[in-house]
Amino acid sequence: MIPDISINKFTYELPDERIAKFPLAERDQSKLLLYWKGQISEDIFLHISDYFNPGDMLVFNNTKVIHARLVFYKNTGARIEVFCMEPVSPSTFEQALASKNTCTWLCMIGNFKKWKNDILSIGYKNTTLTAEKLEVNDTGVIVRFAWEGTVSFGELMEHCGAIPIPPYLKREPEDIDNTRYQTVYSKYKGSVAAPTAGLHFTNSVLAKLKHNGVDIEELTLHVGAGTFKSVKADFIAGHEMHIEHFRLKLEVLEKLISKAGDIISVGTTSIRMLESLYWLGLNIKKTGVRHVGQWQPYENEEDTSVTEALYNIMGYMKKEKLTELDASTQIMIVPSYRFRMIKGLVTNFHQPQSTLLLLIAALIGNNWRKIYDYALQHNFRFLSYGDSSLLLP
Repeated sequence: MIPDISINKFTYELPDERIAKFPLAERDQSKLLLYWKGQISEDIFLHISDYFNPGDMLVFNNTKVIHARLVFYKNTGARIEVFCMEPVSPSTFEQALASKNTCTWLCMIGNFKKWKNDILSIGYKNTTLTAEKLEVNDTGVIVRFAWEGTVSFGELMEHCGAIPIPPYLKREPEDIDNTRYQTVYSKYKGSVAAPTAGLHFTNSVLAKLKHNGVDIEELTLHVGAGTFKSVKADFIAGHEMHIEHFRLKLEVLEKLISKAGDIISVGTTSIRMLESLYWLGLNIKKTGVRHVGQWQPYENEEDTSVTEALYNIMGYMKKEKLTELDASTQIMIVPSYRFRMIKGLVTNFHQPQSTLLLLIAALIGNNWRKIYDYALQHNFRFLSYGDSSLLLP
């Protein structure tokens, strides 16, 4: 049964001056709010390794943000921004970014009314990249890009595009964003938003965690622009969650099975993927479908064990001789959700009336208000470039 939850119950006053517009000089000097069994304290992120035990498992999202904002100018001088959200043809990020000569993407368009049926263009070295509007639908605009030469679309993006920092920062991207809006462990290009909980980690913090016997594993979920989409409906049943694509390695799955239910997720994107694995395991056994629907966890009560669900995935991968599995999720985690994979979370402070705040409430209950009140009263910085928290309910 889809939860009947009013989004108005998940709001708070967030003054604009509390939104961090730029990152701190040092990643690991951000403040760290600690929530453990209802008690709140604080530290700095540099010391986060002190709060884990040998054998604990932290799971990170190693996606890399692409330069998805392409700016074109018409002959009239009108500025048209094409924000590449998701590849259409080829359909995977890996293939689309490696494309030569042409590819098609689902995009959001800035100054859309100024773009009629003309073909836009932008130059890079001896190459001209053109953009042609093909179709407008409920989710965005389908745009075909074309160019000549041996350069890949990923390289064109890197040099012609800009890093897509969040709109609530209310500024244009600067040089510092190219490095600081990426995690130090980012590897696979495909996100149009950073998994911001990981922005606080430095190589020295990661080294200390490993030295202390903490198991560090990585997954890949490409974060979509829908992560910034506010809930417009009065009740969450009226909100359509965005689809995100992820990749799971067989060797990582084998380790997750032994730790299922006892994992600490670094970021809400990692939670979405980790929890989706349970439902994916059920789907693969029943239908073979590699997608988790938005309301699937609430439609039927499942008594399948987590271990059994994950073994379903493993069996499928071995049968198909796959070392990596590509899948997608539209899962929406809200109060009443029963977590199968994780016991704790490292995360930033999220926007009022957002799906991310609903996820936090699902994990820690009504104490989310207590935590956010504390953060506001103790000068914590909010949102993507803001401070961090470790939530262990």
